[in-house]
Amino acid sequence: MTRPPVPIIPTCTLPGVLTMLGPTGPVRPLLLDSPHSGTDYPADFDVAVDQDTLLDAVDTAVDELFGAGPELGAALLKAHFPRTYIDPNRAADDLDARILDGCWPGPLSPTEKTRRGNGLIRRTIGDDDRALYDRRLGVEEVQERICRYHAPYHRARGEAQDRLMERFGAVYHLNCHSMGSRSREDMTRRPDIVLGDRDGTTCEAEFTILAAEVLGGLGYQVRTNHIFKGVELVRAFSAPGAGRHCLQIEINKDLYIDEATRRLRPDFASVQADLAQLIDRLAAFAEERAVEAGRDVA
Repeated sequence: MTRPPVPIIPTCTLPGVLTMLGPTGPVRPLLLDSPHSGTDYPADFDVAVDQDTLLDAVDTAVDELFGAGPELGAALLKAHFPRTYIDPNRAADDLDARILDGCWPGPLSPTEKTRRGNGLIRRTIGDDDRALYDRRLGVEEVQERICRYHAPYHRARGEAQDRLMERFGAVYHLNCHSMGSRSREDMTRRPDIVLGDRDGTTCEAEFTILAAEVLGGLGYQVRTNHIFKGVELVRAFSAPGAGRHCLQIEINKDLYIDEATRRLRPDFASVQADLAQLIDRLAAFAEERAVEAGRDVA
């Protein structure tokens, strides 16, 4: 009996950690990930704030907004654990030593965001930058979080990219987020959508331009590399010269949820449908690039 072919990227779940949804339609060289939509809070997450405050830090329903990806041929990776527990969009050494009850066994490379409290392991949360913990964390405790949550997410992300590279010779990645509707500094409304390619360093310009044109054509106000430029999950996995292209997208939360209650707005389905159009156009672009590179994408 002939066995069915093994999927390039199979659907799989690591309970409490992540789910990779493999393409259900014909596979295309596009990978989506939602690293900040998780709300499975580990039992050892002992914090000094209430649940509502923790939920304010979640990219609510972003994994659902981009849920059409698999049927359109794109793999979709999503985290189950919350970014407040450990942030997969930070490097494993992007850690503030002030949060540790002990000496870290190696060099640390905290960024400016980490110094302000928003690193691999958060120190602060909320608009008032309140302390997330009333204690310091043990070194082994943090190492365990990296081992059980951060490392598997990065491994799944990298393996999916490698499989698409092997098949298509190029891969395009859309790193999916949402943002608060208003600036913390002056409370002005942020754009509908912000795209980030770290000032043109993480993907070819045509990919970013296409995303902006598609979204603009759908009526959204789009800015590029304004406020948010992309962090670790676009930086670490990008190499445009080698065919690895990464773009971050931030969706203004008030387009699809009530920020006070986190309930979906009636417009949610409309935004979701618009993002499905975006996914389809970006996947078609990626296929064209694979054909130009001499790959058979049929």
